[in-house]
Amino acid sequence: MPISAPELLDALNFRYATKAFDPEKKIPVETWQAIEQSLALTPSSFGLQPWKFLVIDSAEIREKLKVASWGQGQVTDSSHFVVLTTRTDLDQEDIDSWIARLSDVQGTPMQALAGLSGVISSFSEGMSIPEKQSWNTRQVYIALGQLMTASAVLGIDTCPMEGISPADYDEILGLKGSGYATAVGCALGYRTADDKYASATKARFPLEKVVAHV
Repeated sequence: MPISAPELLDALNFRYATKAFDPEKKIPVETWQAIEQSLALTPSSFGLQPWKFLVIDSAEIREKLKVASWGQGQVTDSSHFVVLTTRTDLDQEDIDSWIARLSDVQGTPMQALAGLSGVISSFSEGMSIPEKQSWNTRQVYIALGQLMTASAVLGIDTCPMEGISPADYDEILGLKGSGYATAVGCALGYRTADDKYASATKARFPLEKVVAHV
């Protein structure tokens, strides 16, 4: 059943960029599995899903990533830490892999998807490799938004983190040459009782300034 409009707005008002996580509180397994599924269900252009989401379970690696994050404690204190990575290219192998998956899941003959494959290929061929990575990265931010919203609905705190060194992350995570690169991080867990930012009033422009009916 869908949640109500007030429940949705309550969840979004609950959410804020959590600065201090309680390291003793862990997200329950069932809840975390739902959060991972929310990432897998993220929409993307053409359905290509040009990303990989790395859940950093290793405490040792999280300590290294903290150093590459200007020492921000969210990396190590949060229950879970996710590095959202982007495909550095968009080649025919990527496209063929997606078309094959689509055919398999939906039971559609490959030849019936040839037109879609051609459209995607033409789109990809019109971009340089840096342009492809930039486009893929914009898709990753859709996933980040879905991750934070799904977590808020489940009562889980999050902190999106761009204050990191992507190059150092790539080195620590062994991403160089993998076809993927770090885009952004996100810490998830439970706020501490004394995080002063938890009670701060959200500073947003009035609705009429940011939403227009045309």
